[in-house]
Amino acid sequence: MTRLSVNLNKIAVLRNSRGGVLPDVLEAARVAVAAGADGITVHPRPDLRHIHPADVTALAAMLDVEFNIEGNPFAGPNDQGYPGFLELVECVRPTQVTLVPDGEAQITSDHGFDVARDAGRLRPLIARLRAIGARVSLFVDAGSTWGAQIAALGAQRVEIYTGPYAQQRTAIDAAAALADCVRTAVDARAAGLSVNAGHDLDLHNLDALLAAAAPIAEVSIGHALINDALYAGLAHTVRRYLAICQAHE
Repeated sequence: MTRLSVNLNKIAVLRNSRGGVLPDVLEAARVAVAAGADGITVHPRPDLRHIHPADVTALAAMLDVEFNIEGNPFAGPNDQGYPGFLELVECVRPTQVTLVPDGEAQITSDHGFDVARDAGRLRPLIARLRAIGARVSLFVDAGSTWGAQIAALGAQRVEIYTGPYAQQRTAIDAAAALADCVRTAVDARAAGLSVNAGHDLDLHNLDALLAAAAPIAEVSIGHALINDALYAGLAHTVRRYLAICQAHE
């Protein structure tokens, strides 16, 4: 069964737009978990545009489900109160760390690692994360075949960047993009890695991905899920996504 990790970044965006504590990131996590979510995902960025380091610490203290922290492993501390990605992760020791090569100017993640280029920098960081007991996943582009190289670096999973698949508007284009996802999933599993997926997945495109690229260990979904929750309620929306995930072994 595919596990659903709910990304809470958008809850923090709403809170930060007004200041104060509402909407409450911790309460959103409680509702999602009570509705059956298998995990919680956050992506603390150096500019603090959404999730703050204090949110990460508070979530780690309260969660009894998988905690997945995404971010750029090369991001260091700054004068805005960001302690550095690795330093933050080592402080809270999450279940999973998903390494993403995003720059500070990006609105959202939009590409995976060039593993051949970054292998030398990634290897010691992956070892550092494994040493605290975290499972390590690398964000990769759909269609890439870095499985053997990623396994050699010590990571245990890949997360397929599904944005190009989700953004297609014709059946032909969607089929081609889906085939790229499948290619990367097959390659990763052949190297002994498990496969996660995420970015722009929603109630309309999730089922086809999970059916074609099975088995997918985990999907992390935030933007579309929170959008749906604005209209249908968070608990109900989490259950709708779970129903799709639980239909796939």
